[in-house]
Amino acid sequence: MTSELALLTDVPALDAIGRVRDASRAADGTDPVDEAVTLRLKHHGLAGTGAWVVPEAFALRHEGSLDLAVAPSSRGQGLGAALGALAVAEPGPLTAWSHGDHPAAAALARRWGFARTRELWVMRRAAALPLPPAEPPAGVRIRDFGASDAEAVLAVNTAAFAHHPEQGALDAAGLAERMAEPWFDPAGLLLAVDDDGELLGFHWTKQHDGAVGEVYVLGVSPAAQGRGLGKVLTVAGLQHLAARGVAEVLLYVESDNAPARGLYERLGFQHAAADTHVQYQRLDLSEVST
Repeated sequence: MTSELALLTDVPALDAIGRVRDASRAADGTDPVDEAVTLRLKHHGLAGTGAWVVPEAFALRHEGSLDLAVAPSSRGQGLGAALGALAVAEPGPLTAWSHGDHPAAAALARRWGFARTRELWVMRRAAALPLPPAEPPAGVRIRDFGASDAEAVLAVNTAAFAHHPEQGALDAAGLAERMAEPWFDPAGLLLAVDDDGELLGFHWTKQHDGAVGEVYVLGVSPAAQGRGLGKVLTVAGLQHLAARGVAEVLLYVESDNAPARGLYERLGFQHAAADTHVQYQRLDLSEVST
């Protein structure tokens, strides 16, 4: 099939990617690409990205990450395998997410020598569930974000997620892009500060629509950990979202992050097996079977 593919470029390719994503969201209940890819396509198009796109499917390769999706009406015809083979042909470190843990993604991963290396859980709770009291420790207060706080938020984020491959890479440009999104609400970015005004941690909430909110980013400075700020900030953010009238709050957490999972479970969050995203990583960088 590879030799028969008529690949799209530029605006037609971006339009096709959008249509495939829309169809996949409608059928699967989840976007086949994550927020970082969404923002990159929105602000930078396909610049710096390897793109293999046809009207019904796409494969994107950018800085060691692969995104592959096929419109539901065109699945089972070999499109994903054909486009993916082109995308993985060049050697080098490569990871790929399966948003929703699709069996087809697992089969392609095996074919191309990728191993299952991470699981990201989606956990959910009803916003109406009661919350435990969680007062800030002495000398700490919770306040809203202000325009002058961006640098401090970025510094705490960098320190708190130093070993996280996605969140830890957030820079000033990425922060500005997210704060320019229509959903951004300064009142939904809650800061824990001490009496000297130093930022100790933050809970960035996100309201998707009238019904769904998210624990978008929860970060505590390593120097301030062990003081219960994670719980305090989480509860404050959940109270904020409940006051906005959402019915459900979701969050994403690494499946092996036992302390975070324990906190969220104690606050009423639950995980269903279907709410699992899987990352695959290429093992052998020199021999790729296509």
